[in-house]
Amino acid sequence: MAEQGRRAFLTQLVAAPTLALATRAASDALAPATAHAAPAVIPSLPAPADLVDLGELFILAGAPTAHLLVLRVDTDGTIVFRLPREEVGQGLTTAVAMLVAEELDAPLDHVRVELDDARPELLFNQLTGSSNSIRSLYGPVRHTAAAARARLLAAAARQWALPVRNLTTRDGAVHAPDGRTAPYGDLATAAADPALTVLAATPKPESAHTLVGRPTGRVDARAMVTGRQRYTLDLDVPGAKPCVLRRPPTLGGTVTAVANRDAVRAMPGVLDVVTVPTGVAVVAETFGQALDARAALQVSWGPGPADALSDAQIRTRLRAATPPLLVPPLLTPYLDAEFDFAFVSHAPMETNSAVADVRPDRAEIWSGLKSPIIAQQTIAAALGLPLDKVTVHVVQAGGSFGRRLFFDAALEAALVSRACGRPVRLMWTRVDDTRHGRMRPATHHRIRATWALGEVLSFEHRVAAVETDFRHGLGEILTATAASLPAGIGNAGFAQTLFLTTVKSPYHFGLTTQTLTEVPTGIPTGSWRSVYSANTRGAEEVVVDEIAARLGKDPVQFRRTFLKDAAQRAVLDKAATEGQWGRTMPPGCAQGIAFHEEYGSRTACLVEIDTRDPEHVRVTKAVIAADVGRPVNPKGLEAQLLGGLTDAISTTLRAGLHLDKGLPLEGSYSQFHYARQRDTPRDVRVHIMPATGEPGGAGELGVPAAVGAIANAYARATGTRPRSFPLDFDVDFTPYPR
Repeated sequence: MAEQGRRAFLTQLVAAPTLALATRAASDALAPATAHAAPAVIPSLPAPADLVDLGELFILAGAPTAHLLVLRVDTDGTIVFRLPREEVGQGLTTAVAMLVAEELDAPLDHVRVELDDARPELLFNQLTGSSNSIRSLYGPVRHTAAAARARLLAAAARQWALPVRNLTTRDGAVHAPDGRTAPYGDLATAAADPALTVLAATPKPESAHTLVGRPTGRVDARAMVTGRQRYTLDLDVPGAKPCVLRRPPTLGGTVTAVANRDAVRAMPGVLDVVTVPTGVAVVAETFGQALDARAALQVSWGPGPADALSDAQIRTRLRAATPPLLVPPLLTPYLDAEFDFAFVSHAPMETNSAVADVRPDRAEIWSGLKSPIIAQQTIAAALGLPLDKVTVHVVQAGGSFGRRLFFDAALEAALVSRACGRPVRLMWTRVDDTRHGRMRPATHHRIRATWALGEVLSFEHRVAAVETDFRHGLGEILTATAASLPAGIGNAGFAQTLFLTTVKSPYHFGLTTQTLTEVPTGIPTGSWRSVYSANTRGAEEVVVDEIAARLGKDPVQFRRTFLKDAAQRAVLDKAATEGQWGRTMPPGCAQGIAFHEEYGSRTACLVEIDTRDPEHVRVTKAVIAADVGRPVNPKGLEAQLLGGLTDAISTTLRAGLHLDKGLPLEGSYSQFHYARQRDTPRDVRVHIMPATGEPGGAGELGVPAAVGAIANAYARATGTRPRSFPLDFDVDFTPYPR
């Protein structure tokens, strides 16, 4: 759907001493409404199920609400944009700053992007996920900045008594034909005058962009590498004292008694010891003192919901829950394959953390949050406070990969602060984060393909997964858009809807069916980068290679034959050509390739692998081609694809969690074998296809194709058929005590 066809934009002047604007993005199918009007009926999507895209659902859910984006121009020329999304390292603040600077013809370093606090009036427009931020913000941000530019031009025109059409903008200033120049800061007050006559504002055509589409370094890069970037635990909140939790020996276990609470309270520096639903919290003058006191606690624990579960029991449950395949392999050749994927930690560099200051009549929370509205609602309910008495500040976070959709630390910190009557700075240790954090669910896959006369007649994929928890706002979004979904999808549950709107085969494979069955276990889970696609499409790409081999076809040519359109084939061809597909490799080394399409974008990944040292299988080269429609910042896009590649190398080769009697054995990076620098390919090339249309999603795009490519390269190098991931999954460490 075209941008103008999908939404109309209404910009209003905000009462302020300098120029401040807010833009509401609303569907052009809706009647005009104020910010306080009831949501209107959501416009319908096209009927065919394969046209439904989760990102479009996000945009539709936000269309009827007060989608207010706030931009301010200060008298010093600084342009401040309030971003209702979370920056977790994906480069979103840089891309948004580029959009603002582009429309205002301002230097990029004049733009400051600040993260908005939780704003419940935004309803469905403050959840960061599903590769949707740039897709949903691209139009609204440009229109907001264009409206600001129009007011600045109008202010200069009135000051100089010149027609607006004779004026231009450049380098953060308005320029007149006679050489006069007015910096934006000098015009900010005049541009805020409600009586100012302003012409309609229209964003630049993409053909006029000079910054957007150009590789650009991150606006926060210097702060991050010099230690000036302030994360949650860097914040100076008056009176907030360090806090850690003693957590149960099994997932979801409960506190039944603390034998030595008073003795621990008497330890040096300890300020309080309180019990909350998730464990026993120690508040102290320093984190070192808090950790010592935590270790000294003698706690009796009640059972958790998954105490009897280990990997073997999980695999048995998943296999039993996998529905049967329907197409009987009676008259045609066929291929059956089954795959298992382990639990995986999100493992962001910054562990869970939050600062909370809870008083009897109000509360203030600081944390890295991707769903701050739901966090605010949940915390307010838990504290028994009105929603407007709970302020939730969104802080830039050091990684997420889906983890910060949940707000465990923020809720815990609020409960601890209330219990001890003082502000607290809660830190999850690395062991806490690895063992008690949410994880990507384990999955089992059953696939059958049939063919005849060189044509694939059917492709069935049955997925059984440990249930994914979506109680972070996604459920509300899907509920809001349910009426607009095609028959079948609209009646599905949250998980089913997400699966059906993200997992699609890009191939003409005859009768194609992909289904999901979820198994409740009580294990804390959450969306992990690419959610269902990483495993599901990764497994499918392995089967595609095996079908090609059965038919005596080259894997690239086989994919070209069955891909659905020219844009897909162009991406595949680019990766194959640039990666020199088919070149001679030494024994034990091989190439692998795979393709994936999602969120309006498509990518192909070619890797080379060296398996000659079984103790250190290594991806030595990777070539990635991606078509994301219109890239705002190609450099940021490259970083996203490299991150997806690294996630795929990690979880395909070595990184996973062993569940043992209700708790993961892994407790640190030394045990959860995420790829180190020595495991990453020395030769990586990313090729971004020429810009067309509007931006597609990119944050999760790179993982599934890379998973398939690595598995396929391993199969070709070793002559085996990989079926269980990660491939090297031994317990080669001594677990930490429970």
